[in-house]
Amino acid sequence: MKTKGVIILGSARSKGNTHTIVSKLQEKTGFDIVDLKTYQINHFAYDLNNEDDFNALFKELTANYETFVFATPIYWYTMSGVMKVFFDRISDFLFEEKEIGRRLRQKRMGVVSCGSDQEIKKGFKMPFVESANYLGMEYIGHIHTWIEDKKITEDVQQRITNFANQLMEK
Repeated sequence: MKTKGVIILGSARSKGNTHTIVSKLQEKTGFDIVDLKTYQINHFAYDLNNEDDFNALFKELTANYETFVFATPIYWYTMSGVMKVFFDRISDFLFEEKEIGRRLRQKRMGVVSCGSDQEIKKGFKMPFVESANYLGMEYIGHIHTWIEDKKITEDVQQRITNFANQLMEK
């Protein structure tokens, strides 16, 4: 059975290096891509008085997908700002409309990072792993990728293929 998945792209550039990687992953999985840059998503507010695209987007995602792949460039050793805001806003559904937030339970989470270096600093994965644990999601894993001379290297292509296979297991 093919799992229904979505790749959530959180980059400052819709067509940057992370998108190049995500496109290759999409070819192998058939997962949809949601580009957070194309949505108006405000920062978390304790009064939950945000008038933006987040609530509708989150409801749609949680209703329609079983596997979530968060794809982010590495900015200052961590996920992008737009991705962090997305994660912060999940809190909206932990305070109000909790049944929507609970939809994440038993769903699957994977992470793709893209950086300028072949290595990432220790601790990059922690916010994703702990968020998955807190939300009751199965953490599938993480692959780190990079682009060299505007191309995906053979090593990175193999990582994408292996990760795609992992994502499709269920």
